[in-house]
Amino acid sequence: METLFFLIISLVAIVSAIMVISCKNPINSALSLILTFFCLATYYVMLDAPFMAAVQVMVYAGAIMVLIVFTIMLLNIRVNATQKHAHKVALSCIIGFATLINAAFIVFKSRAAVPAGPYTSNVIKQVGHTELIGKEMFTTFLLPFEITSILLLVAIVGAVILAKKKL
Repeated sequence: METLFFLIISLVAIVSAIMVISCKNPINSALSLILTFFCLATYYVMLDAPFMAAVQVMVYAGAIMVLIVFTIMLLNIRVNATQKHAHKVALSCIIGFATLINAAFIVFKSRAAVPAGPYTSNVIKQVGHTELIGKEMFTTFLLPFEITSILLLVAIVGAVILAKKKL
C-alpha cells in the first residue's frame, strides 16, 4: 500500500514539476510549485518527520510562495486569462483528486518508514520531534546554524540597500 501511495505522490510531484516550467501563466506555475511543495511535505510525513513536513508547508508552500505570487503581481505580467481548455480542466481535476487521496492517506496511514539512527521511535515519541531537532541544531550543528543566520542578515541588508532610493 505504501509503495502504491509513493508512486502516486511521485507521479503528482513529477507532473506538477513539469507544469512549473511549462505553464505560460506565471500564476499557474506558482500554483504548480505549491503542489510540488505539498508532495515534498508528503514525503517527509512518509519518512516519519512531521515537523519537517509542517515546516515545508508553512515556510515554502506558505510564506515563500506568497512572496513569489506578490512579486508576480507587482511585475504586472499580462497574460490572456480568458482561454480555457478542457484538457487543463481535466488535468486539474485529476491533480485535485490525487491531492485529496494524498491528504486522506496522511490522516489515516502515515507510518510508511521507521526512523533510523540513534533516535528510535520510542525516543521520538517520549521526547518529541521538535525538542530533538532543537537539541541537535543548537549543539551539534551550532556553527552552520550561526553561519546561516549571518548569511540571512547579509541578504536582508543587501535587499534594503538595493531597494533604497537615492536621496
